[in-house]
Amino acid sequence: MYLPKHFKQTDIEEIKGLVACFPLATCVANMGDGFEVNHFPMIWRDDQLIGHIAFANPMHKTLQNGCKAVFVFNAGDTYVSPNWYPTKAQHHQHVPTWNYQVVHMHGELFFKHGEKDKIAAVGLLTQLHEKRVNGDKAWKMRDAPRDYIKTKIEGIVGIEFHIKRLEAKSKLSQNREKIGYTAVMDKMEEMQLMGLSQSMKKLRD
Repeated sequence: MYLPKHFKQTDIEEIKGLVACFPLATCVANMGDGFEVNHFPMIWRDDQLIGHIAFANPMHKTLQNGCKAVFVFNAGDTYVSPNWYPTKAQHHQHVPTWNYQVVHMHGELFFKHGEKDKIAAVGLLTQLHEKRVNGDKAWKMRDAPRDYIKTKIEGIVGIEFHIKRLEAKSKLSQNREKIGYTAVMDKMEEMQLMGLSQSMKKLRD
């Protein structure tokens, strides 16, 4: 990833927050003569990502255990217009650009076929997202009939990704003068792009 120093994100808590808020990852794995590309939500635990795929998804058959892969988490993004800069009327020396936050994780991908591993993956993902969506009324696996859950578990494959290298980029107008940065940040809030707005406020402070 092209990563200018002023856009490099090094705050690990900010990076974890991005992955937690935007858990749907793009997984890219090299197959030799091409690439296997898939999309699924993951949860970050220590130096691993945990998730699952449908058993019908052929990637657990076409890819070898321990194969090298990259997981990409795309956080908020938006077009940035030159019209947003207060100094545009003075010298017109502005062009359009794009602000965004993204996390890349390089590592090794493993497939888990054991029932305990699959139940653990579903349980972790369910617990996290149900709590966010439904709070105290969160759905739990035990709410469904045991035989039904067993059938569903048989229809998936657990995945475990061992993180070897991490890169994160927050392109948030850091290369602009203060008045331009503030104007873009305010526009993010006006457009209700709260993730980008909050990240810009953290950088400012």
